[in-house]
Amino acid sequence: MSQEGIKRARGELLKDPGPDGLITRGFLRGSGMSAGAVGTGPVIGIANTWSELNPCNGGLRQLAEQVKKGVIAAGGLPLEFPTISIAEAFTRPSSMYLRNLLAMDTEEMILAAPIDGVVLLGGCDKTIPAQLMGALSAGKPALALAAGPRPLSRWQGEPMTVEHLWPLIDARRSGELDDDGWAELEGCLSCGVGTCNVMGTAVTMAVIAEVLGMSLPGSALLPASSAQRSAVAEETGRAIVARTRAGLAPDAVVTRASLANAFRALCAVGGSTNAVLHLQAISGRLRTPLSMDELRHLSDTTPFLADVRPSGRHFLHDLEIDGAVPALMHRLADLADLEALAGDDRPWKESVQAPPAAPRCLRSVEDPAGPAGPLALLSGSLAPSGAVLKRSAADPRLCRHTGRAVVFDGVDDLHARIDDPELAVDADSVLVLRGAGPVGGPGMPEVGHLPIPAKLRRRGVTDMVRVSDARMSGTASGTVVLHVAPEAAAGGPLALVRDGDLIELDTEQNRIDLLVPPDELARRAAGWVPVTVEARGYERLYRHHVQQADLGCDFDFLRGPR
Repeated sequence: MSQEGIKRARGELLKDPGPDGLITRGFLRGSGMSAGAVGTGPVIGIANTWSELNPCNGGLRQLAEQVKKGVIAAGGLPLEFPTISIAEAFTRPSSMYLRNLLAMDTEEMILAAPIDGVVLLGGCDKTIPAQLMGALSAGKPALALAAGPRPLSRWQGEPMTVEHLWPLIDARRSGELDDDGWAELEGCLSCGVGTCNVMGTAVTMAVIAEVLGMSLPGSALLPASSAQRSAVAEETGRAIVARTRAGLAPDAVVTRASLANAFRALCAVGGSTNAVLHLQAISGRLRTPLSMDELRHLSDTTPFLADVRPSGRHFLHDLEIDGAVPALMHRLADLADLEALAGDDRPWKESVQAPPAAPRCLRSVEDPAGPAGPLALLSGSLAPSGAVLKRSAADPRLCRHTGRAVVFDGVDDLHARIDDPELAVDADSVLVLRGAGPVGGPGMPEVGHLPIPAKLRRRGVTDMVRVSDARMSGTASGTVVLHVAPEAAAGGPLALVRDGDLIELDTEQNRIDLLVPPDELARRAAGWVPVTVEARGYERLYRHHVQQADLGCDFDFLRGPR
């Protein structure tokens, strides 16, 4: 192919009268398309992360077909293409390790393909944020459509969501759940395709995509296999054609105002701590990152409104009945900037809807489900660049706490010693895990939700202060300090903690401090030696270029506009 005079980054290639256009149209016609279908209308790519290694995204094949119907109905040409797919439970060393690779895959495929706009089909935790990062950098009009949550399971006659799993795992470790119960749990854990059916990372990111104006209003919470999600997939196909014809690029939609709205929404739904990392990475692609002080102000002035699991009591379908994200934005009207665009390309003030008179779980700012500050953005001598704690899921008694450190160096050490009867630990101890950050993990595995030592669990202890440079599942809860930056592998203070050191947590002051004299820390730092790892391929690229948690763990060379 000559590539002469053809902007292959747009759909002009399919309209070219020369040999390049002839070959491209000819190949498409060879796949069964008619002459009338190719070379007319905007060309819409459909980036699909369907994979049999990702059951959360198992419904995306069907949704892609619905998107195509909408694109065709609006006069566009839909062309589906795959990218890598990342499933939290199926990926090692962690899904976060591959998020940036998916973002790069998405960006390069959007840029290289002869398409004018793109629909991003994602689901499991890292998929939607990676796709948004890639689409922002690629710069073509884009809309995202999430896979949607799977149906509720049942356990011992009661409705079960995935956050029930963590105490059951602890019950297994302490001998309270026998082999028969463990086998029964496996069959009850999931009963359909779709993402976790609580306000975990996947659903939180679907909410954020919607608030950012990158998904259609009302789309985030629709069940994965429902007729409503199929219908909104077709609407998304129509909407992306309109957005493409209008030339509305992602950076015209995702602004500082919409990023602030998204963080308020994250706080209001008691969403996943992982979303803090993803929002920082997304904002970094625009070179408009929100500072720690800005995030802290947004959290401290946003109450917890959506009383849904895991931070609350109700189920996702209750929030959907209450009006979902459009109703949430109505509740946030006095705090959010409703001039920001929604996914239908109208200002949010025109897309909000009032919740019902007697909502099931969506409370008002005047009568919230919990106080302002659902997310604590911490700093202090243990986390000079920051850390995060999900205050809405923590034990209030532990939010101001001082205890002696019990230190674990990496996941293997944790697993080897956490249930040792001789472990010097009590209920007031602070469990510390290090070596599990962006570099140390690598990829910040979801191990920050350290298990309660079995001997303490048998005494009735259900929560302790836990501190790490790792992440935790958005479905987990507890008094867990995460994303400590700089991480231990980068020489942060976490690398210098020793057993018995006093650690002070004060979420009212947004602080996490290591109570060790500065001269003693300097002496320890002088003897600290970083661990070096020989790596090749993507791991080498990752280790050399990944940034710390306070910058969203993106690659340094991907920040800012293309």
